Amino acid sequence: MTQTSTFDLPARTRRKAAVERVSRDEEQFRAIAAALAADIGDVRRALDAALAHQTGDAQGRVERDAKVAHFRTRLRGLESFRLDAVLGRMTPADGSEPIYVGRLAVHGGDGKPLLVDWRSPAAEPFFAATRADPQGLASRRRYRWSGGRVRDYWDETLISVEGEDLTGADEVASDTALDTESALLATLNRARSPQMESVLTTLAADQDAIIRASARRPLVVDGGPGTGKTVVALHRAAYLLYSDPRLRDRRGGVLFVGPHHPYLRYVADVLPSLGEDDVRTCTLADLVPEGENAGPEPDPHLAALKATSTLVEAIEPAVALYEEPPRGDHQLETDWGAVLLGEEDFAEAFDAVASATAHNLAREEIWEELAEIVAAQLADAYDEHPDLRQVRTALSYDEELVTLVHRAWPILRATDLVGDLFEVPAYLRRCAPSLTAQQVALLQRTDPRSWTEADLPLLDAARHRLGDPGSDARRRRQETARRETVDEVELMVDYLIDSDSSDMQEMSMLRGQDLKNALEDATAVEIAPPDELAGPFAHVIVDEAQELTDAQWAMILRRCPSRSLTLVGDRAQAAHGFPDTWREHLGRIGLDRMELTELSINYRTPREIMEQAAPVIRAELPDANVPTSIRESGLPVRHGRTQQLEEILETWLAEHAEGTAGVIGHPTLASTTRVAALTPRLAKGLEFDLVVLVDPGDFGEGLPGAAARYVAMTRATAELVVLTSA
Repeated sequence: MTQTSTFDLPARTRRKAAVERVSRDEEQFRAIAAALAADIGDVRRALDAALAHQTGDAQGRVERDAKVAHFRTRLRGLESFRLDAVLGRMTPADGSEPIYVGRLAVHGGDGKPLLVDWRSPAAEPFFAATRADPQGLASRRRYRWSGGRVRDYWDETLISVEGEDLTGADEVASDTALDTESALLATLNRARSPQMESVLTTLAADQDAIIRASARRPLVVDGGPGTGKTVVALHRAAYLLYSDPRLRDRRGGVLFVGPHHPYLRYVADVLPSLGEDDVRTCTLADLVPEGENAGPEPDPHLAALKATSTLVEAIEPAVALYEEPPRGDHQLETDWGAVLLGEEDFAEAFDAVASATAHNLAREEIWEELAEIVAAQLADAYDEHPDLRQVRTALSYDEELVTLVHRAWPILRATDLVGDLFEVPAYLRRCAPSLTAQQVALLQRTDPRSWTEADLPLLDAARHRLGDPGSDARRRRQETARRETVDEVELMVDYLIDSDSSDMQEMSMLRGQDLKNALEDATAVEIAPPDELAGPFAHVIVDEAQELTDAQWAMILRRCPSRSLTLVGDRAQAAHGFPDTWREHLGRIGLDRMELTELSINYRTPREIMEQAAPVIRAELPDANVPTSIRESGLPVRHGRTQQLEEILETWLAEHAEGTAGVIGHPTLASTTRVAALTPRLAKGLEFDLVVLVDPGDFGEGLPGAAARYVAMTRATAELVVLTSA
């Protein structure tokens, strides 16, 4: 930040630096750097003050901890940005001062905005303006930073303004044609790194419109390879956290679901670079603890059966069999008199459980209802009116009654419930009567708890319906601790009162219900470890959404009851085929009100590759949304033998000091720093400078095989090589 010039331009662009506009940038950069340093200093001082603040009461400690967390988060965010947070600038057509756009907002000491956040309404023209609709801009400049210096920049003329020198290379015309010096072309031609980078400086207008779209109803973004679906999804997460009031206060937050872990590692740096580091990211398998060790379902017929909603819907009747009230009567002896609890009383108590209450959390509601029933009977029979807490305690002392209720409403584990369905045919037939005898037999297995990926939606449904199996035990321990605390303090109060010799008998003020309640409320509470992925979330974003089965969709929907969803995918890339339209497919799972938008421009895949990839998928899916490539690599698709793989990789690595290669379909090749060995499935969502397909004919038959080859071919940003054994 102390360097004399921020610009370090290549020879072809040094002529640009001669104009006054670069000096204007330098002045603005210095002001932004100073303001950032001042903000960091202020936050550090506020954090130090918060850490040094001493408070005696619990409420004060909570407030202090909240302040410390806030200032630490703010400081971490500020320190992660430097001058390269500046994306570019807009020159208004009305002659007013330029507006600089960045990854965060920065204000001067006088409150004047020096840098506007890219997500703010003021920054929207930077991304959305075109020559057809300049949105009040005369020009737009985009910077490319490296090592804290501006290594290049591009100016785009939108309209002419008298006295403003707008000569120089235009960037992208309204019809998305590229010129030889455009910012977008420079980004697309740059060598790929092992991790995706933010592309804020080159967001297209159609992508920005989707990022800023309302989140009030499900939004489906359908786009072929290279159209920027992942870019849109990630930037939309950051935008919504900034702009949507439901998310801005971190109420619920955002869940981002990707297709696999290599994908999550690839995009891991994008959200932090956009100013957000608290979006939860995961795969579908991560939503269930058993997903860590679950393997693929080997039987395709079994996988297809588990993909439907039939087994998910069997969870409710499976749990209901463990929620039947006790048969017979029970005589309850209390300090106020004997009470007879009949079958109708038990049925009333069991029926009182709210439908939204998880099974393992519901027994407390049953006990509360039984306490009210007993209290009513005591009032009618003996004119006794004990406190409900006292009645509840009396119920807990009746071991026979406790055993009776707990047997009728036992604590259940999801793995046991689902395992029993796969182990006991009669249980499965009762809970899923639509299954045929052959299907019931197919679902039975020797080890019912040897989980596969196809079992995870069923386990998730069971865990959601049952709730935490340890909650009841924690509640009992908590109640015991409270009772012991109150009893011990009451003994001490009695002693203090008895020994009080003062005239006012001040110690007698220690006795009273308020003190008892305060003691109970002050008792330490045992808190269960939070399940960060259980939800509910205010918004859920799903990438590669075309892959989800009906059973997997249920996993998503139960985490987003508001149905505020962004679903990004491509029907043509579905591993198991996607013959329906999006509306038909999502309507089947209850998402009948949705917005559908399409991306049709392929920014990644060169035209030479797409000309060979398009016929592959259209042979099986004629209406596939095959995007139009807007650039050429000048490199034809090469073909060869598998024996040439090692030579091809060695030659490419020697000729390219930067960039990454992907080998798709080789079963034994090990990945290295710059060469990734993947299956077609794990290649989804990734991109490489060079892609080598090994025996693509082995990727499968029909639509699934065509989709796998289409996905694999379109991972390349520059060069594709196809190798075969025969």
